[in-house]
Amino acid sequence: MRREHLAIEDLRAWAALSDVSYSGITIGRLSGDRGCGIITTAENIGEESIILTVPSHLILSLENVWIHAKSDQHLKEVLDAVGEYSRTARGAILIFLLLQITHSATSDSEKVGVSNPLTQYVKFLPEKVPLPTFWTEEERELLAGTSLEAALDAKLKSLDREFTHLQDSTASIGWCQRHWWSTERGTLTFDDWKQIDAMYRSRALDLPGTGHAMVPAIDMANHASGDATIALYDTDPDRDAVLLLRSGKNLQANDEVTITYGDGKGACEMLFSYGFIEDTMISAQELFLDLEIPDDDPVKLAKKAVAKSAPGFKLFLEEESIGWEGDFVWLVCVNEEDGLDFRLLQTHDGGKELQVFWKDCEMHDVSKLRGLLEEDRLWEVFHLRVIATLQDRIEQQLLALEQSKNRIGSLEHIRESDIYRTALTLRKLEEELMLQAYEEFEHKVFVPNERDVILDANAACFRKPSWCNQR
Repeated sequence: MRREHLAIEDLRAWAALSDVSYSGITIGRLSGDRGCGIITTAENIGEESIILTVPSHLILSLENVWIHAKSDQHLKEVLDAVGEYSRTARGAILIFLLLQITHSATSDSEKVGVSNPLTQYVKFLPEKVPLPTFWTEEERELLAGTSLEAALDAKLKSLDREFTHLQDSTASIGWCQRHWWSTERGTLTFDDWKQIDAMYRSRALDLPGTGHAMVPAIDMANHASGDATIALYDTDPDRDAVLLLRSGKNLQANDEVTITYGDGKGACEMLFSYGFIEDTMISAQELFLDLEIPDDDPVKLAKKAVAKSAPGFKLFLEEESIGWEGDFVWLVCVNEEDGLDFRLLQTHDGGKELQVFWKDCEMHDVSKLRGLLEEDRLWEVFHLRVIATLQDRIEQQLLALEQSKNRIGSLEHIRESDIYRTALTLRKLEEELMLQAYEEFEHKVFVPNERDVILDANAACFRKPSWCNQR
């Protein structure tokens, strides 16, 4: 679909018309080839000064999208058609962005939607966002063995499901069929949907008091972590979004004003959502590895049915050591002989409900399994199983990373690209994190008095835990 674009130099005029107030700053092009950002124009801007205020009605949030729908029949039609998807911030905002682009792309005689200040603001957004969802198949090979490989594959499948749902839900709406889906005139493509997704993911903020939202002008600020973060975004008592300098920051003219997109985000998430890894990043910080339940597990299907958490675990750097979390792993590592049981019970309305039990007592929340295991006399054995499972999965990932190195080295024709360099940074940082995790877990596999614990297994396996009698 054709998109109109406006020069960043025109943004100040749009801001003035839209009641966005600047104080000692402007939004424009940065020196060198660094794109656009927020730049100071005044000398000696004091710390904790409010330098940018965006009226609440301009904040692109779930709530405001539905407010727009009250006066925009076309927007409301699509929101209603896609059902629950439009009740999420992501779904509502993506559809709103699509309607603004469609409005600008249609002729005056067939205009779709109602023009509003955000219709123009969308035209200032970059034509291309360098997220991995746009990488070629060859470029995606650079991710082999990284945690981003599976995450990107899952994201592309999710985007395809969203796009298919949008088409199926709106194909019967006349103007949607005409402008989006018709083989003769329809112009909406899967690539357009990826572009809209990239607009949202690369610019969405977790705005206090609002949640996930896009905030015009503030979302033009670039990222810098740690002490290099210059400003913070917040909400004032009038629910307007504000950008204010951090304590201890005093700026001179032509300094760039940066915000943090999340200092706790790992290298994988930064590349996935924003298309870059900060030069100062010396650790992957965290990564997620998926985990399969073994095919020979007789209760594999039941475990998958009751699992509420993501099927895997997260490794993360905690000070100088490696931590991990993942409720799913505990479910993988215990079985019927330990005391885990599944029963299909009939509900009052005649339906069927799968319930899970630990030593004959029902577990209403599977995420509490670890706590129950910690009370068990075989806790050391269960913990050993889990650590061994984590080690085995990390070893698999390290092997995949190693086996892909020859293929990576053969991609000489893209070696000078930013994508190649960024992917290699991700590979290096994740390999270092996994190696550290594997080595640290190696020191945890020793179980004191393990033989005595195992010999006492028969007695312990079906002893009811203390919590059961308290119900």
